[in-house]
Parts: sequence; C-alpha cells; structure tokens
Amino acid sequence: MQRPRGNSKAAGHLELVINRAVEKPLLKLHRAMDVKSFWRAVHQLLSAAMPNRAIGLSLQQNPGVAIISRWTRAMPDGFFVADRVKGYAGQRPRKKLARMDDLFPNCSGLLQSDLYRRFMAPRKCAHGAMLFFWKRQRLICLIAILRSARQGNFSLAEMELLRQLYPHILAALRRIESLERERLVRVHFEEFLRHLPLPTMILRWNLKPIYKNPAAREFCAVWEKGPEEAKRTKATSPVPFEILDRCQMLKQQWMDAQSLAGEERAMDCKQEQVHHPQFANLRATIHLKQIKSVRVAPPHFVIACEDLRRNGGQSSRVRCFRLPAFARLTRREQQVAQLACEGRSNKEIAQDACLSLQTVKKHLHAVFRKLEVPSRSRLVALML
Repeated sequence: MQRPRGNSKAAGHLELVINRAVEKPLLKLHRAMDVKSFWRAVHQLLSAAMPNRAIGLSLQQNPGVAIISRWTRAMPDGFFVADRVKGYAGQRPRKKLARMDDLFPNCSGLLQSDLYRRFMAPRKCAHGAMLFFWKRQRLICLIAILRSARQGNFSLAEMELLRQLYPHILAALRRIESLERERLVRVHFEEFLRHLPLPTMILRWNLKPIYKNPAAREFCAVWEKGPEEAKRTKATSPVPFEILDRCQMLKQQWMDAQSLAGEERAMDCKQEQVHHPQFANLRATIHLKQIKSVRVAPPHFVIACEDLRRNGGQSSRVRCFRLPAFARLTRREQQVAQLACEGRSNKEIAQDACLSLQTVKKHLHAVFRKLEVPSRSRLVALML
C-alpha cells in the first residue's frame, strides 16, 4: 500500500499508492445505478482496500424517507443512531473521517461503552473507522468499517487512503440521488400519461418508441388490424409505418431547415397529421419537440392519436392543446374551451354547441377553475 519516495535518506517519508486491487471495484462504484449496486460496490471497494471484519452503511438522502441500513455481518439495529456516534457527528458538522478512538477519550471509555458491549464485542471487533457524508449541514450517509484486535487499528496511511476514496463515494452518492429523482419524475409522468384520455406515444430522434400508454397500444392495434380484429387480439402492434414514414419526412424537413435557414426556420415544420388510408376516423398528430433552453440533444416526437368517431366527431375540431392541462376537462368542457379560444362569444358558443347560455357559462366557469386561469386571455395563453 505504501512505497518509499526518493533515496534511502528519505525512506522515512512514504507516498501513498492505491493498490491495483482497488481499481476494479472503484469502476463498479462509478457504474452504480441504485442503492443496491452502490452498497455492493462500496463493500467490494473497502474490502479490497484494507482488512476488515464488518462493514456497515446507513443512508437517508431525504428527511422524509426511511433510513436504509446494511451490514456485511448480522448486526442489531441502532449502531448508527447510538448516542456516541450521533453526538460526535452533531458536534463536528461536515467532518469526513474519524477513527473509533476519536469518539472516546481513552481505551477504557470505549471498552465500557454500550456501543462496544452491544455491537462490537459480540462480533469480535475492537477498532473502527467511519466516513461521514453530508448534504449541506445534514448527515445523509455514514459508512462504518470495524476490525478485530488481531487486524489492528487503522494506520495513518489507511486513513489517507480512505480520504482519497471519499470523493469517489460521494460522487456516486450524488449520482444515485440524481438518478433516483429522475426515475421518480419519470414514474409519475408515466402514471399520469397512463390515464390521459388521448392515446399518446413518444419516439426518440431515431424513431424508436420510448413510451406508449395503454390507449396508444390499443390505437396501434386498431390501426394495423382494424376495429373488429383488434378486439379479438392482444394490443401488441408496433407504431404504424405510415406514422413512422411521416416522422421520417418531418425529421428530414427539420434537418434541411436547420442547414438552410437556421433555428427559427426549422421550427416551422414541427407538426404533421396522418390519417389511416382506410379508416378516416383514425388520425395521429405528430409534434416535433425540443427543449428550447438547451438544444443539445436532438428533438423527439410526441404523437397524439385520435379516433374521431369514438370522440363523437368533435376531435377534428380540437387543436393539440397542452395535454396535461387539456386532459383535466370533460369532452363538453374541451369543446367550449376550444370555441372560446377561437374568439367566440358566449352566445356564439351556445349556438354552435347547441347549448343554453347558462350551460355555456357553467362550463366556462368549470374550465377556469380546473385550469386555474382568471380570464379568457389567460386561457388562450395556456392552451395554444
């Protein structure tokens, strides 16, 4: 683990060298995608770095979630919340490393402590070191390494090695938190899309589907097999080639516009509609979407599918509003909102939708309440 630096005169000065045995588990640590793989990588990394009898981890990245506790040996609950451990961490916020000696003023204090008698002695452990990981002023993770008397206490070189490994473990922790946050957002987004009234699909720039809600799977089956056959078979049809063909055409238009006239011209060709060649009531509206503030990754395709006959013939009049807002409305409220956004008065809406003036006002009031907008102008800004 150590080698002399310089000539024999300076042989007393030691330079820390990370053992090659640590390299492979270190790479696994940086590939960890969740808590399970993170814990496995930490266990392998610390076991390769130095002798130990037990390794433990306590993790709570957010105050509102349960504490995750793991040990390589059977250990009763409570080690990480023991008074001595909590008190030491509380008195030294942002402290990164500590040996068990730092928690107790003398050896007899350790041997007489509840921490030693309850947790360490039954596992034949006599020494320990801990790594503290913080998020601002809150302790989010604590890793403990326990050793037997025969393995000896942690040397200064081993503590320096832990100090070198510390930023790698911290980076993995932050990455896992970010991935978990993105995963949570995606799960909630997919749960929301699953209940949308409109079948919805999302395709990558290479036209590979990354999301289809159940209604979209049914729509693809009806498009491919027809209404009657789709009822008798499982909805496992791929994205219709007519839709993919139009996506490819839209993609090429966007690329041509980018090269010829730049970004603003490219945004002119970001929407297309596709009708089924035989069933005129089946229609797909393709939107080319890109994150305006970044524009590093290529756009993706959001496809809203409609069965005009099933929607009572009104879907042909419905523009592609922002789906999360529009999905909160009933079909009648959608119709009234559409007419209001076209600039019709309440009387004109009543005549066009065959409703009474009072019913139109009632529907508009429901639209404003559900979408949390105070006026028609705000409604137009939200929906268009």
